[in-house]
Amino acid sequence: MTRFPAGVLREARIDVGAIADNVRHLRRLTESEIIAVVKADGYGHGAVRSAVAALEGGASRLGVADIGEGLALRRAGIDAPIVAWLHAPGASFDEAAAAGIELGVSSLDQLQKAAAAASADRPVAVHLKLETGLGRNGIPPEDYGVVFAEAARLERIGRIRVVALFSHLSNTSVDDDREALRRFLDATGAAASVGLAPPLRHIAATNAAIDLPESRLGCVRIGIGLYGLSPFDDRSSADLGLRPAMTLRAPVAAVRRVPAGQGVSYGYTHRTDAETTLALVPLGYADGVPRQASGAGPVSINGARFRVAGRVAMDQFVVEVGDHPVAVGDEVVLFGDPTLGAPSADEWARAAGTINYEIVTRIGPRVPRRQVSG
Repeated sequence: MTRFPAGVLREARIDVGAIADNVRHLRRLTESEIIAVVKADGYGHGAVRSAVAALEGGASRLGVADIGEGLALRRAGIDAPIVAWLHAPGASFDEAAAAGIELGVSSLDQLQKAAAAASADRPVAVHLKLETGLGRNGIPPEDYGVVFAEAARLERIGRIRVVALFSHLSNTSVDDDREALRRFLDATGAAASVGLAPPLRHIAATNAAIDLPESRLGCVRIGIGLYGLSPFDDRSSADLGLRPAMTLRAPVAAVRRVPAGQGVSYGYTHRTDAETTLALVPLGYADGVPRQASGAGPVSINGARFRVAGRVAMDQFVVEVGDHPVAVGDEVVLFGDPTLGAPSADEWARAAGTINYEIVTRIGPRVPRRQVSG
């Protein structure tokens, strides 16, 4: 029997050693510079601890969605290069520029605002984002010429420094991604023709970095792979040589022996078929456990596998364990490293009809993170 620490209601263990090892593995595999993506609080793992671990593993840059996330890393004492690429309409870049945060730029207006934030002795570092078919943000192809020309001019006069050209792939198919890559390489050629020669180009995230070698271009952005999860439906973390960093767990909070026909949780969507034991787990959708996985989400208790019985509630769910010996305080693992016998985030994703990215990222602030290094 594995006992949960006394007085602890729920916890996510974060193995920072796994994060560092995942970076080392992907650096060897891709032979590329790694931009470690720690947006959304490090996909739920903690942005600062994830950033520190990724840098320890050899990442050379950090990627975040917005400037606020980058400033939080700076306040935590992280001085590595950071790029932020999603900006509020009308946002000022002054604070980001003062903190040395590199800016992803998706329009002429953003480029000019970045230049306006430069100081006399320090140009603002920018990554020019190109729209190559994903249909999200990025400089549209019809604006490439004017933006490239203006970026070259601003670089010449010392207002900006173009660090990179970048884009994003859809991961729809190899053919779709190769077409986007072709458009990107054509655009980088057009940029070079007006004098832009940034040291970096990046278009591959974890999926393409592993599966589409020609997209690596010497620099890749690693997000989900950083945390040891697979971006593929047909390959596990172990298949890719990655180690999941998060283990979500809680104690059994109550045990109840019930007769056949007992309704379980709201709506009685589950009723017992025979006399059985119910175990209460103090995690719910307020903590990020998906309600969509009601009746399906897997757990492990004392080495045995069970599934959520009935509906996931805000703070708790129930597991029917039959005659299996279970006591209050026994450890319940929702997901972790399947090579160690835990259910995986992928299993929870399938149970909820979503992806493993969402399963780990949605784990809420009510769940304390405990850092370990396995």
